[in-house]
Amino acid sequence: MLIEEGTKYQISIGAKEYFNAAETLTVKSNNGITIQFSLGDSKGHGSMPVDHLNYLLKKDNLTLISNKRLFLNNDDSEENIG
Repeated sequence: MLIEEGTKYQISIGAKEYFNAAETLTVKSNNGITIQFSLGDSKGHGSMPVDHLNYLLKKDNLTLISNKRLFLNNDDSEENIG
């Protein structure tokens, strides 16, 4: 999975205790080995290996929050085609 800057993840209830009870985690940078992130509601920031982020995703401790703007743009283009 490609992890890009600005990607936002929902933190599961079980994992919130490890992330200062934050609701979301946003990727700030990714150098291919380590990601830097910030937590929602100004609850902090940190870094972790990319492999660990992938592990958290695999265990459903983090869930990708879809970009709503992307869905809106796709809906508009489909209406214009018809």
